[in-house]
Amino acid sequence: MERNELLELLTPEGLRLLDILSAEENPGDPVARVSRLRAAGHSPTLVAAALTQDRLRRKATGKFAEFAGRMLFTQAGLEQATRLRVAALHAGRFRELGATSLVDLGCGIGGDALAAAALGITVTAVERDEITATLASYNLAPFDNARVVHSPAEEIDLGAFDAIFLDPARRTAGHAETSRLTRAADYSPSLDFAFGLAETTPVGIKLGPGFDREDIPAGWEAQWITVDGQVVELGLWSPALARPGITRAALVIGADGMHELTAAEDSPDVDVRDLGEYIYEPDGSVIRARLIGDLARTLEAGMLSPGIAYLTGDLAADTPFAARFRVVERFSLDEKLLKRELRARDIGTLEVKKRGVDIDPAAFRKRMALKGKAAATLILTRIDGRHAALLVERA
Repeated sequence: MERNELLELLTPEGLRLLDILSAEENPGDPVARVSRLRAAGHSPTLVAAALTQDRLRRKATGKFAEFAGRMLFTQAGLEQATRLRVAALHAGRFRELGATSLVDLGCGIGGDALAAAALGITVTAVERDEITATLASYNLAPFDNARVVHSPAEEIDLGAFDAIFLDPARRTAGHAETSRLTRAADYSPSLDFAFGLAETTPVGIKLGPGFDREDIPAGWEAQWITVDGQVVELGLWSPALARPGITRAALVIGADGMHELTAAEDSPDVDVRDLGEYIYEPDGSVIRARLIGDLARTLEAGMLSPGIAYLTGDLAADTPFAARFRVVERFSLDEKLLKRELRARDIGTLEVKKRGVDIDPAAFRKRMALKGKAAATLILTRIDGRHAALLVERA
C-alpha cells in the first residue's frame, strides 16, 4: 500500500465506500466493480485502495473472524499476522503471569495487541513501518487501553512494562510480494536483542516453525502450533512465562478444539518395527517438537524406518496428533509396476505422500497418467533400508 492510497482510504468518503463494498455478499466481476465505482465519481486511487482492502478483509475472516470486517490490512501484514485464536493464547500467558502492561514490539497490523487489549491488558504496540503502524492504530482504535508507537523496537524505553512480546520481522521490507529471510541474524529486531531482554523482563517471541532448534535458549519453553493441519508458528517463552516442567510442546488446533503434547525435553524415539496394519503420520508440530517417541508409545507403535517420521502398528487408535492410514498393499517403488497396479484398481485420483525419498509428488502423479474413477493414497518411503510404496486408505 502506498501512502497516497492510505490517505484517501482514511477519509470519510473512503471509509464509507469500504463499508459499502464489505456489505456486498456477491462482489461479482472485479472489472465491473471498478467501472461502477469510477462511474460513481470515485478517484482511481481510492477505487484501487478500497477494492484491495475489501479483498483482504474477505480473506482475513479465516484469521480474524468477524473482527476482519472492521480492520485494515496490507497483503504482507495479513500474511504475517497471528490468527486470533492463537493470539488469544499468547495474551492468556501474560494474563496468567499477572501482567497489566505489555509492549508488543513489531506489532504489524496489531493482531496480538488486539487480543491482549481485549483481555484488559494495557498494550503499547510498536511498529517501525509508518503505513503498518497507521493501520495498527486504526485496528486498535476501539480499545482505550491500547496505543501504537511508530518507532524501531530498539529505541523504546522498556523499563515501564511488565512483559514484552516480540514478533520479529522475518521477511524483507514492504507491504506485498515480500520474501522470507533465511538467516535469523537478519531478523528485525535481532534475536540477540530479543533474548537479552529476558534477563530483566518476561518475554514471549513468535517465530517461524522452521526456526533452528539449536538456537533455542536453555530453560525456555518452545511451543509449535498447528492450526487446521498447518504448522503456523513457534512460540518461545522465557523462563518467567514457561510452564513448569515444560520445554517442548506441540499444540494442535482444529474444528474439534485444542490438544497438546508436552514434555520436559525431546522424547527419545521408539524402536523400528515390522510394517503393521496401520501407518500413522504425526502432525508437523509433533515432529518439530521432537515428541514422536511419546506419541508412538501412546499408540503402541514403532518407527517405520530410522529417521523417518512415519509410525506403524496394529492398533487402530484415535489421536489428534497424527493421521491414521490402513495399509492395503505394499509394493516396491517401481514406477512401471505402480502405474499398472493403480490402473488395474481404476484409480484416477491419487494422494501422494512421501518421506525419505527424492520424488516430487506432483511430477510422480503426472507420470502415473491416471484416468480411473476411484481414489487412493500412496505413501512413498523407505522400509528396511529399501524404497517402498504403500497403498493405504484413511482409517
